[in-house]
Amino acid sequence: MALPPITLVIGGASSGKSAFAEALVHDSGLAKVYLATAQAFDDEMKAKIEAHRNSRSGFGWRTVEAPLEMAKELASLDSDEVALVDCASLWLSNIMLATRDWESEADDLCEVLAHMPNPTVIVTNEVGHGIVPENKLAREFRDAHGQLNQILAAQADLVVLVMAGLPMVLKGKLPDGFGPW
Repeated sequence: MALPPITLVIGGASSGKSAFAEALVHDSGLAKVYLATAQAFDDEMKAKIEAHRNSRSGFGWRTVEAPLEMAKELASLDSDEVALVDCASLWLSNIMLATRDWESEADDLCEVLAHMPNPTVIVTNEVGHGIVPENKLAREFRDAHGQLNQILAAQADLVVLVMAGLPMVLKGKLPDGFGPW
């Protein structure tokens, strides 16, 4: 099954977006690389990362930790690999907490994505359906994340919103022969 060059999978927390993205990548037939952006700052996050890791165990995934250097790690992949970035939300959070210029980092990411010889699937959270955050940093993150999602969606060939485990194509077309949907 041939994937488009760039796929963006967007949805709320625990919506099924990661499982959907993993299925897309798995069905591609290419060597699978999981670019993990999460950092384990507490026991709950450590457990969540371990659960994600275990769900891929034995299925031929190579994991690359990329909490900050996503563009660099994507650029270093072999041309016979398909990349799954999970997720842009945590990557953006890491960038902002490290007080790096997220817009410059996003530009670098888009430049790399434009020249990738292999398909890339990016998972991201939808942040526009919630309440207005109480604190300044959270509002800045929400606004930056909304902008990042728009930038990635504009560049993507396929954009899929996942809600309650169900995919809805917002842009492009799912690959022929993919899934029961």
